[in-house]
Amino acid sequence: MEGKFSVAISYGDNLGYVEYDSATKKVNVVLGDEEGKQRAEKFLTAIHEIKIPHETLLDFTTEKIDPRADVESLKITLTRLWEATGVHVDWSRPVEYVKLHPHY
Repeated sequence: MEGKFSVAISYGDNLGYVEYDSATKKVNVVLGDEEGKQRAEKFLTAIHEIKIPHETLLDFTTEKIDPRADVESLKITLTRLWEATGVHVDWSRPVEYVKLHPHY
């Protein structure tokens, strides 16, 4: 996948987004709350051991995932963002809306 991937996030009353550039393999967090931004950036730039499902609900393997490797790795890591940082991924909220309205 070429280009940029982005997804909306929220932390407290602040809306923002995570943007990934596949050409540079860079993750950028845009969020009005500095604490939430730092938490998300730290989490999304570290390698994590994540249990990945396979054929059945009981078939998992632990894999090292680098969120900067590609879009799919970032998406997998984003599924763990809330529990680890308190930053919520708003998968269905349009990023363009968030850019216009950075607060609830």
